[in-house]
Amino acid sequence: VQLQASGGGLVQPGGSLRLSCAASGYTFDDYAIGWFRQAPGKKREGVSCITTSGRTIYADSVEGRFTISRDNLKNTVYLQMDSLKSEDTAVYYCARDTDCTVVALNWEGGIDFWGKGTQVTVSS
Repeated sequence: VQLQASGGGLVQPGGSLRLSCAASGYTFDDYAIGWFRQAPGKKREGVSCITTSGRTIYADSVEGRFTISRDNLKNTVYLQMDSLKSEDTAVYYCARDTDCTVVALNWEGGIDFWGKGTQVTVSS
């Protein structure tokens, strides 16, 4: 199983970025994919997740600004991040989940496969 996250970078407050998570090595349609993030000095937190049926969940801090989607033909999940704030600065990780329960519980110990992180920096 491999999860390859990409799309991070430096953006000004109010700007946008789109992260991608390309999956391989398993049946993509059988699993949810979520995003966690970890800011310096803070615990890793669940940000968003999308199930196999397309149901989505979001942390309160990103609700209305972030949109998660999946393309089952490309085995890829996207996280569109709009109206970015300085507090969104973190390393973002994609992770395989069963049905988004682990992401919703913010239980990083329940994740079996992680992608390498991609840095998102929001700064003027």
